[in-house]
This record gives sequence, C-alpha cells and structure tokens, in this order.
Amino acid sequence: MIAIIQVICGLVFLLAGAELLVRGASRLATSFGMSPLAIGLTVVAFGTSSPELAVSLNAAWTDQYDVVIGNAVGSNIFNILIILGLSSMIIPLAVHQQIIRIDLPIMVGISSLVWWMLADGFLSRIESAILVFGAVMYTLLTLRLSKNESESVKIEYAQAFEMPRTTPRRGRSVLLIVFGLAMCVLGSRWMVAGAITIAKFAGLSELLIGLTIVAAGTSLPELATSAVAAIRGQRDIAVGNVIGSNIFNLLGILGLTGLIGPSLIPASSQVLQLHLPVMVGVSVVCLPVLLTDYVISRWEGVLFVVFYVSYVMYMVLLNQQHSFAIPLGNFLIWGMLPIALLAVVWSIMIALRKSRKCNI
Repeated sequence: MIAIIQVICGLVFLLAGAELLVRGASRLATSFGMSPLAIGLTVVAFGTSSPELAVSLNAAWTDQYDVVIGNAVGSNIFNILIILGLSSMIIPLAVHQQIIRIDLPIMVGISSLVWWMLADGFLSRIESAILVFGAVMYTLLTLRLSKNESESVKIEYAQAFEMPRTTPRRGRSVLLIVFGLAMCVLGSRWMVAGAITIAKFAGLSELLIGLTIVAAGTSLPELATSAVAAIRGQRDIAVGNVIGSNIFNLLGILGLTGLIGPSLIPASSQVLQLHLPVMVGVSVVCLPVLLTDYVISRWEGVLFVVFYVSYVMYMVLLNQQHSFAIPLGNFLIWGMLPIALLAVVWSIMIALRKSRKCNI
C-alpha cells in the first residue's frame, strides 16, 4: 500500500514538475525572442520528456538499469501506439508540418541506431556521447527548419503556445524551472522506489515495470499535450509532440543517462530480442502512414491501441511464464503483424490513387 502511494505521489510530482518546467522554460525562451513555433518544437517537446529524464537518471544511480531501458523503450512504444492512436481516434491526424516529414525518418534511423548500439549488450560512454551530440544537432536542425514552415503551421503553434504580451520576468521564469526540476527529481525517486517494491511484491520483473507503469506514467505529459491538441484541431502539434519526444527520449534521455550515470547501461537479451525490435517496428509503421496521405485515420488509431494492449498482455503472460504466452506471441507475429502490414499497403495504395487523380 505504501508503495502504491509512493508511485501515485511520485507521478503527481512528476507531472506538476514537468508543467512548471515547461511553463518557466517557455517564458524564459520568450524573453529571449524565440517564436512560439520554435518553443513548441524544442522547449515544450523536450520539457514534456523531463519526467523520463528524471526517472532514468534516478534509476541509473540506484542500479535499476532495467528501469532505464524499459522507460526509454517503453515510452517510445507507448507514445506511438497509445498517444497517436487515441489522438487519431478523437480526430484523424492530418499532417501539414514540413518538419514532421523529416523527423519521421530521423526517428526510425535513431531507433535503429540505438538497437545496433545495444546489440553488444550495453551502451558505452562513447555511444552515449554520440547520442547527446545528436540531440544537440537535432535541436539546431529543428530550429533552422522551423523558419521555413508554412504560415498556417506558425499560426497553429502561436495559438497553442500563446505567450504573455508583456516580456516575462526572467527571475520568475528561472524560479519556475528550478521548482519544476526539484519536483521532477523528488517525484522520480518516489516513483522508482514504489515501482520496484510493487514489482518485487507482485513477482514482476523490473524491466516489465519500466516498460509499462513507469513508461506510461512518465509519458502522461505527452498524452495530455497531444490529446488537447487533437481536441482543438491542432493536428500538427499532436503528431509533432510525439515524434519530437521520441527522438529526445533516445538521444537526450538515454544518452545523458549513459554519459553521466555511474556505470555503463546494460541491455538484457529480452530487450534485444523483443522490445527494441517492437520499438523499431512501430516507428517504421508510421513512415508509410504519415508519408503517403499525411493522415492517421481513426481505424489506424484503433489498430495502434489494439496492438499495444496485445503487446502488454504478452509481456505480462511471458513474465508469469503462462502457457498462453506462446499462442498470444504467435498471434502477434502471424496475426497482428500481417494485419498491420496490409493496413500499411492499403494506405499506400489509397494515397497513390489520390495522387493519380490529382495529376489527371
């Protein structure tokens, strides 16, 4: 019971801390003359990932490396399948933002790179430094490309991240950032400690807890941002928030944790054989969906959610060594995977037909 209270209180502190951090950083960026578009693409996208960073760093310093890997990989899977899935069920997500079309291949490439880096069983300091350098270069690229966005996208971000007309006081902004970081650190300690206690009591592995409870909990800021954006019809923000956060989860969070953590980050055989391929796979599925007709339809969103639920069920059954785990695993491979591939092919065919009609 105490562990459950720890997780709930830790999650509340993480969410509140992330909100203060994003608000303070956004106001500070405004005081230096950054546009709402640049703030939305960088400060807000990275700020909503602050719970993942706090949890991963805290887990690394307490030698809970399965939570570190599970948090990063699980958050990316959750972001795509649940956040994009639920958001597209609210409203089909039509994408007009040019940067997203560039970010998608980057997300797939980085996901594949992390899989390759972990193939030898651990993430080295040099590899972590490469990821952090990639985070810096990605941020600079995003800021540069944001200047070439269409006026409609700039208006969408201006409405979503409307800043005070008067220049915010930098002192207050810094205080918000400091308090936000402090709450994230405290919340992460409670959440990790509670989650590990629950895992041991319930006979669940730390990796499973990291992939599910911790990953879903730390992804709530992204879920809130994308869901609200979808309700308001701000579809580019709903999609861009997920893709930007996924890239930062791997480059910034995993990279920083491996760089400044007490030791190298190990990866278990289960991570290499199951969870990393799933992360890369769901990233690849997004490519034809968003790069053909630039829309995630409602039925595609339902498919995303169903696949995530089946994936979590399979992990739980596998952890408990249940006899139904093998049939469910076969169903995911030989049932859900072909359905997903057929859905991708169908989306491409529809997009090609539309383009031919437009040319005629």
